[in-house]
Amino acid sequence: MKFILDAHLDLAMNALEWNRDLTKSISSINHLEKNLKDKPDRGNATVSLEELRKGNIGFCVSTLIARFVKPSNKLPGWNSPEQAWAQIQGQLAWYNVMEKSGEMIQIINSKELKNHLKLWENKTDNKKKPIGYLLSLEGADSIIKIEYLEKLYNQGLRAIGPAHYGPGTYAHGTNSKGGIGIKGRELLNKIDELNLILDVTHLCDLSFWETINFYKGKLWASHSNCRSIVPNERQFTDEQINEIISRGGIIGMALDAWMMIPNWKKGISSPKKSGLILDKIIDHIDHICQLTGNSNHVGIGSDLDGGFGKEQCPSDLNSIADLQKIDKLLTNRGYKKLDIEKILSKNFINFISSVLN
Repeated sequence: MKFILDAHLDLAMNALEWNRDLTKSISSINHLEKNLKDKPDRGNATVSLEELRKGNIGFCVSTLIARFVKPSNKLPGWNSPEQAWAQIQGQLAWYNVMEKSGEMIQIINSKELKNHLKLWENKTDNKKKPIGYLLSLEGADSIIKIEYLEKLYNQGLRAIGPAHYGPGTYAHGTNSKGGIGIKGRELLNKIDELNLILDVTHLCDLSFWETINFYKGKLWASHSNCRSIVPNERQFTDEQINEIISRGGIIGMALDAWMMIPNWKKGISSPKKSGLILDKIIDHIDHICQLTGNSNHVGIGSDLDGGFGKEQCPSDLNSIADLQKIDKLLTNRGYKKLDIEKILSKNFINFISSVLN
């Protein structure tokens, strides 16, 4: 099995908001949820720490996420930045407990990353190995004031996306229109000062281009696909992809159905009836490789269990461990071993190594 790095997982959100004990088996998690109806993905979870180990997914970028929404914003979220801040502090507490129990280990510098990868290169039983994680903030609205970003940095934060869905404090996200404004520029300056990785995922088109033109530091897109294949604003145009690549960035491929194939209707479409299989993500991977002429700027940012489960992901994926199937699918498309290793882990590993001190 090849080593896999997943560049986007909402582990703490699943633990706290979905009330999932990720130290349990995926069958146990789904069994406990079989009679619950409060979330559309109940009983369809694909992610647990055990499944990560089964899939040789020994390192991930895992998030803090709590959206502040103004009264005019109809999206679900917290009613004040202070509440959102408190929520991400709770998520941080969960990660800390996972570390103390040996389930996970936070990576904040290049030495720790090197040691962790060496541990996973050892062919001993994965059941005993901690899952490494780089901490990322998805949507910056929980940052009450700019100095709070420095607090998060001191707590281990190493990547950040300014926006999520809708209009935000620092940028406009998916399904909204607007730029980054004065506060957004202030945030970007602080991101650059702290040498954080800027995640341009979820930025609406105007905020994306204003960010690109203003910010000169390291950036990636942890979980976004190709608009030429799925024509909606959540995906990137070829022009945006080329811009990210020209800056040395990596784009992680997401496995949410509506981002993989066109005309998906949430709550109506089904993976089997729509023909949604893992091979569809290879179309997105290959599109980026063809644009660039190489395999150096694409990886996996699955977003699995990011508010959806088996009801809204490829029909041939039963758990996150099935990301291993991508190896064979890429081989079938003519990709060589080194290219596949880059896509499954090495592109993101090399990027992270270049940023961490």
